[in-house]
Amino acid sequence: MDKLLFLLGLLHATLIHAFPTPEEIGERIPFGDRAIAISTDLPVTTSYSSALLSSLQTATATLSPSLTGSILTGLPNGGNSANPLPTIPVSTPVGSLAPIGTTLSPGSTAPAAPAAPNIFVPMAGDAPPQQISTRADHPVEKLGILDENVPIETNKFYANFFLGSQTSSVWTHPYSLAWAKGHGNTWGMAVTHVERSQFAWDDNTPPRYFIGPIGLQHIVFSAEELGKSTTLTTEELTAFSVYANLAPSSDAPPIISIPCVQGMGFVTALYNGAKPLLNSGTFFRTLKYVDQLNGGTTYKYQIQLEDNSQWLLYATPSASLGAPPFELQDSATIVGPEGFVGTIQVAKNPANSAGAQAFDSAAGAFAVNATVSGSVDGSTGSYTIAWGKDGVVSQPLVMFTLPHQVESFDSKTSAALTDISLVTTTKGYARAIVVKDSITMLEPNLPTSIGFSPWVPAGNGGNGGSEHNILTPAAMTAVNSAGALELNEDMDTQTRLNSMYYSGKALSKFAGIIYTLQTLGQNSQLAAAGLPKLKDAFNVFVNNTQPLPLVYDSKWKGVVSSGTYQAGDSGLDFGNAYYNDHHFHYGYFVYTAAVIGHLDPSWLDQGTNKAWINMLVRDYANPSSNDPYFPFQRSFDWVHGHSWAKGLFESGDGKDQESTSEDTFATHALKMWGRISGDANMEARANLQLAVQARSLRNYFLLSNNNTVQPKQFLPNKVTGILFENKVDHATYFGGNAEFVQGIHMIPMNPSSAYTRPQGFVKEEWDAYFSDGRVDKVQGGWKGILYANLALVDPQTAYNFFSRSDFDASVLDGGASRTWYLAFCAAMAGQSLNIAEIAVVGGEVTAPSVKGCSHS
Repeated sequence: MDKLLFLLGLLHATLIHAFPTPEEIGERIPFGDRAIAISTDLPVTTSYSSALLSSLQTATATLSPSLTGSILTGLPNGGNSANPLPTIPVSTPVGSLAPIGTTLSPGSTAPAAPAAPNIFVPMAGDAPPQQISTRADHPVEKLGILDENVPIETNKFYANFFLGSQTSSVWTHPYSLAWAKGHGNTWGMAVTHVERSQFAWDDNTPPRYFIGPIGLQHIVFSAEELGKSTTLTTEELTAFSVYANLAPSSDAPPIISIPCVQGMGFVTALYNGAKPLLNSGTFFRTLKYVDQLNGGTTYKYQIQLEDNSQWLLYATPSASLGAPPFELQDSATIVGPEGFVGTIQVAKNPANSAGAQAFDSAAGAFAVNATVSGSVDGSTGSYTIAWGKDGVVSQPLVMFTLPHQVESFDSKTSAALTDISLVTTTKGYARAIVVKDSITMLEPNLPTSIGFSPWVPAGNGGNGGSEHNILTPAAMTAVNSAGALELNEDMDTQTRLNSMYYSGKALSKFAGIIYTLQTLGQNSQLAAAGLPKLKDAFNVFVNNTQPLPLVYDSKWKGVVSSGTYQAGDSGLDFGNAYYNDHHFHYGYFVYTAAVIGHLDPSWLDQGTNKAWINMLVRDYANPSSNDPYFPFQRSFDWVHGHSWAKGLFESGDGKDQESTSEDTFATHALKMWGRISGDANMEARANLQLAVQARSLRNYFLLSNNNTVQPKQFLPNKVTGILFENKVDHATYFGGNAEFVQGIHMIPMNPSSAYTRPQGFVKEEWDAYFSDGRVDKVQGGWKGILYANLALVDPQTAYNFFSRSDFDASVLDGGASRTWYLAFCAAMAGQSLNIAEIAVVGGEVTAPSVKGCSHS
């Protein structure tokens, strides 16, 4: 592999006069296959004279620097434009489904057995079930990816390096990197950091969007040897990191390799016998040699750009003595020494001497990869991100952390915070931390008590909460009447669709109805009548006989819809074949399977039911990096605390996510499938993940009035809309109506909604957009979604809407049922619910006296 060949050259040229000896720095942390025999008595090849150093070099810009960049105000292409509410008409059933003479015997909903000390325990590593055929002809080529025959992360931050032009930016936060590929007359890797003063804002009040400029080049790592034939390759692609390599041509080894790690404090370039060129489109004003560090191992320089920003440069040479000379040739170019072997690191320093001291303490060391581990104990959990380290490994690491991480640090990690802050485009200000090699976050309020039934958080802002699953007789009558009618709908027609997303929504709708009848409606005979219909509909997908069957993609390694292969349309089913939205799509199936397995535990061991669902879980939420068939955690990002929906589409503003509620529902589905299938580690991971998501959402996506992370002028929008890595756009891919933009963060209303959508926020959002009768102007399924969401703060009004005698079923989207909405609203109201009327069902009207609602 290119990186290993490069490291061989680098390490072969290293001797004790450059990097410290093992006795001085301790044992080097291995990364990958680096068991290479190194001679320690090679002669010094270069000795740099201090006479070549100038304490201060200046340059005068003859052109205006590039300070504004380019702004992408439009939404990118990529399979996301369809409305998430299915348009398949639901025919009115003829009468109601009749109960049968038998009842169901559900399994336990108690949490599974205790989890392992580290909950990231591998699942089965076997091949997908036999009914899933394999294809090796995925339409997206693996541009420059050197890792062979291993699962590739499709939805991670660095995907632009191997997609399309390979020139779109990659955000490690707070920095971004982009292959210049000739832009700015350089072929190197551009490093950029954008301040909020450079953001582009929509002119409306509140603004619809804010966007960071792209195309700026603050400092570019390049080399004299790079030119028009330069190639970009990537390797060691993990969930948290990647190596980006630049070579003079496709048949030459790389001469620059950059380990890109989320949150890296330095951008580090490893040079292998090249003449460094540092370029800048913002223009260099001064370059100053400062001092040597680490006992003469590392040499420090200061750079000031024409935008007045201050940057630090650290050079750690190998096979040489003395400080490597860097010449400020002109305002756009700094030239390094011939044949340089070693590392060059840059960091933006906003904190003057205090910042310099922190960066100095970590100079020479750099992160190359990361792992996550986690544990749970009752309702408390923690997770640790640990970095693999290289370079001068006796030095600590400087890393940037995001607001939701800082908010949850344990005491040891919190004590390592510095005063260095750099803004990110869409995640507020990142704080620098100086640590040996890891950080630990605590989550003290895991949603362990959430199950299938409506859940209400503890009062007075306390931790925990409880399921509410006992309804009054009057509410039960309404629920059972609605359920009998809805279960008599044509389940097969609603679910056997050419879309995994729409099919999954419909299946989960019927699963929710049947569970509601069994548990909240206390009508097991009616639930028993509906369950066989649901099993038959679900078996269509387990047997892979749906209109567009799934296939296993052996190129990228994942399970995708076959529709794009047949039609050539990358946007089919929201881009499923290109790995868009897999957690959204497959989460509905996982939830449905959990309900079926709970209501009929024997189903779990029949045929390939369990293996088929675990295949979907491994596709979007695989806990193991050693699974040969699926990558680790395709969707969820343990650094950002939420998932990314965009797959194999180049995107100028990076990855994005539009629906936080479907993200959290997919995690809730994992939680319940883990509980029902007996996988305690899966349930524990999902509990922890839901807690992290709830924290991330209230920092970045769901904008309460007291939010201090996102820009103040944007808060009146109440939600971010689509959150990219470099842009926040209060919009959706399918339209700009308020019910679309706000509602996409509500669907589907489920037991975890009350946990992830704080009541204070819900009230603020309702008052801003839907109060005073505005909700009643909304048409179609979005109206039902809005009223169901209202149940989180005003369940009485919501119940009154769904229990109207003239209720219009057209306000239910294809993934929602009146049965669940009635039960959800009644349960959320608790004892305060007043029932004045019950819906007309089957031509009969029941209007009981007003009664309270008791709950468990």
